[in-house]
This record gives sequence, structure tokens and C-alpha cells, in this order.
Amino acid sequence: MASLLPIEIIENRIYVFRGKKVMLDRDLAKLYGLETKVLLQSVKRNVERFPEDFAFRLTEKEFHNLRSQIVTSSWGGQRYLPFVFTEHGIAMLSSILKSKQAIAVNIQIIRTFIYLRDMAIEHSDLRLRLDFLEKQYDEQFKIVFDALRQTIEDSGKKSDIRFKDKHK
Repeated sequence: MASLLPIEIIENRIYVFRGKKVMLDRDLAKLYGLETKVLLQSVKRNVERFPEDFAFRLTEKEFHNLRSQIVTSSWGGQRYLPFVFTEHGIAMLSSILKSKQAIAVNIQIIRTFIYLRDMAIEHSDLRLRLDFLEKQYDEQFKIVFDALRQTIEDSGKKSDIRFKDKHK
């Protein structure tokens, strides 16, 4: 099951907080087939493996923003602010969660992060190419626009060309 987990399912559970792509504790627990409290107990027993840049608890404001993004009532009576895990924190989870499902899910999650990073690079390459083409064509079209401007300016001047009236 886990090895066939589509990238889109994981991708839809990745959020950005504090400038980092992260996943929520409850989403990870569900993917791993665990209760959230079991996941967090494992993390607490191995707290030295999860520095602040690997995992952190959301603030009240961040949690409120998350709830408004998701627009769901499934948060229910949650008593704590959720933990989120960065890509490195998720990789570290693989060292403490040993089930076959957890291992397979971790592989898919890491592949999803790689896919997203590759897409971002591809988009930035495309953006650079578009910028280059725009500059290149701006130069070429500058000649056309200059010629059009000159034509417009010339049409405003009186011309020495006179037409004969046939009837005179």
C-alpha cells in the first residue's frame, strides 16, 4: 500500500511554515499507520535527533492560519499545537520508525520532496529562459518600434508632395 502512495497525496500534505516545507505530525502518523501520540512519543524518546530545523511546534497564529487554509472541522478538540517536520526531520523519522509501512512511506515522502525541488528548479530555469527571450526579442522589436515611431513622427510633418487638382 505505502509503496504505491501517489505523490499527489503527499504533496497535498506539505505546507510552508517559517520558510520551510513541512508536514504535520497527524498527517505523518496517518501515513505511517500510527496514532499521532505514538509518533510523538517516539520523537520525544529521541529528542536529540530533532533540532529546531528538523521539527518544531507551530505557534497559535501559525495553527490558526493552517486551520483557515484547510477549512475543515476535523481538528476537533486537539489539546496541543501540532509539531511539523521538515524534509530532514522526516528523514530522521526513518531512523526511529522501523515498520515496513513507515519505511515505504518515508521513501515516498522523500521522493516527493525531491520531485518538488526538481519542479522548482525546472520552473526557475524556464523563468530564466523566458527572461532571456524577452530581452532578446525586446532588442529585435526595438527596431520595429523605432521605425513605427519615426513613421508616426514623419506623418505629422508637412510634406512637400503636392497633388494636382484635375479640375483646375
